[in-house]
Amino acid sequence: MLTAVRSAVLCLVGSLLALVLPVSVYAATAEGIAQSYTTDATIRQGMIVGTAAGNTGKVEPLTTGTVSAMLGVAISASDAPIALSDGTTSAQVYVATNGRYDVLVSNQNGVIHQGDYISISALNGIGMKAADSEAVVLGRAAANFNGSGTGTSTATLKQGDGSTQAAVIGLLPVDVAVTANPASGHGIGDLPGFLQIASTAIAHKTVDPARVYISLAVLILVTIIAGSMLYSGVRNALISIGRNPLAKRSVFRGMLQVVLTSLIIFLIGLFAVYLLLRL
Repeated sequence: MLTAVRSAVLCLVGSLLALVLPVSVYAATAEGIAQSYTTDATIRQGMIVGTAAGNTGKVEPLTTGTVSAMLGVAISASDAPIALSDGTTSAQVYVATNGRYDVLVSNQNGVIHQGDYISISALNGIGMKAADSEAVVLGRAAANFNGSGTGTSTATLKQGDGSTQAAVIGLLPVDVAVTANPASGHGIGDLPGFLQIASTAIAHKTVDPARVYISLAVLILVTIIAGSMLYSGVRNALISIGRNPLAKRSVFRGMLQVVLTSLIIFLIGLFAVYLLLRL
């Protein structure tokens, strides 16, 4: 019931911005309406938040495991033209779901350029440049972020292979509009999804598209070479046995050598692909 009432109030405010509603109203420079939520967590302004499990009136810092619950960015009530509050005395967080606001981001996934989509990083509540694997994005960067400048801080991230990565955190203006990731199914540099997934799984990191395509070309080439040798060896062996059944033993020995040679060539090719992706 409370959710339905809030939705009705939001619609009314959007249509009659000049009216004074029975809620808290604050003037500011950014665009959008901010709705208040309760929270049990410590949430800083600029953090990406999501609804808490089982309670749509409560928010918490978003994590990679709860990305589907992304709601918006935590802001000050004075940063929105209109901020709606239900009057509760509990700890409140104002969340903007639309408009341009400063968002805490990191360079975990590389330099962020204007226009890049922003999603959640490995740091709870902190954004990063969205990759192919993020299903939901917060919005698009309205400026560049390369990890330098004033007001930044650092954090250490632990990678899946046990190594660590230093990430820089700072504020970045983002045009907030939570939606499904338009780049889903395309990797870095518009790689097809399966290539992005396979290369990342092998290298344990995001791989440059050029190296992925070179690795794919090498794999195709060695597969053709090994397959051709194997086909030719088996075919010639069968023909030889048909012409001279008494030479079956020596023919099978020759065929086995061809099979082993083909297998060695293929394994060398796989190792070369592995090195191209990992190094």
